[in-house]
Amino acid sequence: MSSILSQFDLSVIDLFLIALCGLIIGMSKTGVPGISMIVIPTLAFIFGGRQSTGILLPILIMADVFAVKYYNRHAQWKHLIKLLPWALGGILLAMWIGKIVDDKQFKQLIAITVFASIGLMIWKDRKKEQVMPETWWFAALMGLAGGFATMIGNAAGPIFSIYLLAMHLPKNKFIGTGAWFYFIINLSKFPLHVMAWETISWNSLLLDIMMFPAIALGAWLGVRIVKRIPDATYRWFVIIITILSAFLLII
Repeated sequence: MSSILSQFDLSVIDLFLIALCGLIIGMSKTGVPGISMIVIPTLAFIFGGRQSTGILLPILIMADVFAVKYYNRHAQWKHLIKLLPWALGGILLAMWIGKIVDDKQFKQLIAITVFASIGLMIWKDRKKEQVMPETWWFAALMGLAGGFATMIGNAAGPIFSIYLLAMHLPKNKFIGTGAWFYFIINLSKFPLHVMAWETISWNSLLLDIMMFPAIALGAWLGVRIVKRIPDATYRWFVIIITILSAFLLII
């Protein structure tokens, strides 16, 4: 543990914040969509823009396992098959761009991605009853945008939510389809972070594994408790905090 703390120059407060991020990710995967947007700028503050994406990815994968296990039977694979190839294309595009920018520019890309995702989230809430297109180009657009957002800042949630909203899926199928989408996409990103961006190492993986209890607790809370919190109030709180955090990333 001492080698991990020394390599990343972490304080006790940093460890607490990382554990809190693990808790929030667990909650977001099992019933509180949108809250994980807070995690993205928080980890970028601690580790820097590029490195934070490699720290966050294994945490997301561990949380994905809980979501897939709980909502597995509700997944709608016909929608996943239509979206996944385009999302993988978006990941490759983001990987190329991420290689040619410095850390300051990377933080700005994360902030822009966060702002765009929040904008889509708000727009989606205001257009709940609007019928969205179900054509191939809509899947291509959402897939490319989601793949780019997830590789640059692990921020594809609102984009993919818009796509599933267009499919008129009921609640459990919405969550179950999303669970498998993120699990597949995050696993595909793992070797790219290890070999191309070199943002995942043995020490970073050990740090992530240390967060497993917090992730498990968050997953339990997401299923058992957090669903009862009024969605509108909680959602706007998350949006406001995330916007402020994204502004700090740019500054």
